[in-house]
Amino acid sequence: MTPGSETNPTSIRPALAAGFSAYLLWGLSPLYFQLLDFASSVEIILHRVIWAVPLLLTVLAISGKVKPAFDALRDHRTLLTLLATSALISINWWGFIYAVNSGHVLQASLGYYINPLMSVAVGVLILREPLGPYRIGAIVLAALGVLNQALTVGEIPWLSLLLATSFTAYGYLRKVAAVDGRIGLFWETVFILPLAVIGLTILNTSGQGHFHESPLQAALLMASGLVTVVPLLLYTIGVRGLRLSTMGLLQFVAPTLQFMIGVAGGEAFALGNLLTFALIWGGVGLFVWSTLRRDLKPVIAPVE
Repeated sequence: MTPGSETNPTSIRPALAAGFSAYLLWGLSPLYFQLLDFASSVEIILHRVIWAVPLLLTVLAISGKVKPAFDALRDHRTLLTLLATSALISINWWGFIYAVNSGHVLQASLGYYINPLMSVAVGVLILREPLGPYRIGAIVLAALGVLNQALTVGEIPWLSLLLATSFTAYGYLRKVAAVDGRIGLFWETVFILPLAVIGLTILNTSGQGHFHESPLQAALLMASGLVTVVPLLLYTIGVRGLRLSTMGLLQFVAPTLQFMIGVAGGEAFALGNLLTFALIWGGVGLFVWSTLRRDLKPVIAPVE
């Protein structure tokens, strides 16, 4: 895609549809994981890993990425980075599934609203990226939202902070590794695969596993591989055809849908919770405005 090609609606339509679909699926994923409430968060993650690996290997084979995938591990720094991201994404998956299946979808939503604002803070502190007044305001409002949740509601949103922190660290390390998204996720799941096999073996032999209880439960657990892989592939298509800033704006689709699912599910949402989300939404609004303001000139510039 040449610079400025995003101004052509026809050329960006497939990428925009793919990017939006990725965040749509991530936003609706609580509805799927709620169907798996018969299993523990750990068991779900173990199945998610086991069924994602063959799917990702198939994707790499079709796209001709098998050799590059193995070549990527020749660099020791990349190998160590992917080992770290493997641990981080495992923590993030567990936190999200635990939040959904324990009736804390709103906390998951809050975490993914905070995530981009936390990423901005990391970019400034570690990558020395410029920080304007709007983004300063966004970070301050997010911090006030978390503080309000602790003081007014009387609880520290540890699940939200766990999800935001783990995914922010994951995103930073993946940016440093500069590995194709499909290759990165493949190795991240492969690294966990031995633990997943051992863990499921222990669960099944001790009678705590649920895969063999019914065909429906088995199918739902196997589908966790698709739930992992499909949104990532759509995201990859979107990020290749759109500006990163456009993808950054689309990312708020997911937590918004999660918020709606949490409220519709009857989760507690008192005045204190409303104030927390209002502060976070204010921060998100400043973040969106700063992004649009920064990209306004490139968007309207003529194509050269």
